[in-house]
Amino acid sequence: MTVIPAIDVRGGRCVRLVQGRADREIVFGDDPVAVARRWVALGARRLHVVDLDGAFAGAPRQTALLAAIVAAVAPAEVAVGGGLRDRAAVEAALATGARWVVLGTRAALDARFLDEVARAFPDRVIVAVDAQGDRVAVKGWTELTQESVAAVAARARAAGAAALLYTDIGRDGTGAGPNLAVTAALARTSGLPVLASGGVASLEDVRRLAAIPGVAGVVIGRALYTGAIDLPAALAAVAGPRAAPAPAGGGERCSRGA
Repeated sequence: MTVIPAIDVRGGRCVRLVQGRADREIVFGDDPVAVARRWVALGARRLHVVDLDGAFAGAPRQTALLAAIVAAVAPAEVAVGGGLRDRAAVEAALATGARWVVLGTRAALDARFLDEVARAFPDRVIVAVDAQGDRVAVKGWTELTQESVAAVAARARAAGAAALLYTDIGRDGTGAGPNLAVTAALARTSGLPVLASGGVASLEDVRRLAAIPGVAGVVIGRALYTGAIDLPAALAAVAGPRAAPAPAGGGERCSRGA
């Protein structure tokens, strides 16, 4: 399993949102590029970067900044998301040099679009499954759909997505711990590598996720920024015999990839 620091960008700053709420923002840095460099210097080989402005607006707003982050941390790999709701936006995101794009809203609502993009860019599309209970949230987590977690996961598998990024949005940014039961069920039934996110607050949370077969990565945000989790310690915790190497297409919150 791999540990993936999350960098959420809003208004040019590095922030975290509690439960995805725009009115509960905590600023952790005015220079997201410097933050990205710091995580890589501490051992991260992969980052998860989200354009929150784009997620809320429905179209990318921070593409230049995301490109600067990707360039600054090479050869570390980066997954980017936020407002990627048409093919042109996906192509522009990949043109930044990002290894993966994260699709949420459009992937949940439009099976044909997901199939088209996943097949056009094999092994480069991660599907974000952002859920409250069993219902999937879209549009920067501001709306709940009637789509179930299992239905979106099945759609992602059928399209040939590289991985699923599962986030329990009720736990995200709270430090309440990840939803181990749903994460394990998704890893067992989806047929895709699962990236766990939301509520991860301790090294024990990381170890428990690493022990779940099929969980290829954990995305950690607030706990890294507050120091509740030490990144080198987390990387060491998953380097032992219990943690399997991440599949080539696997590895990623902030799912808010939409």
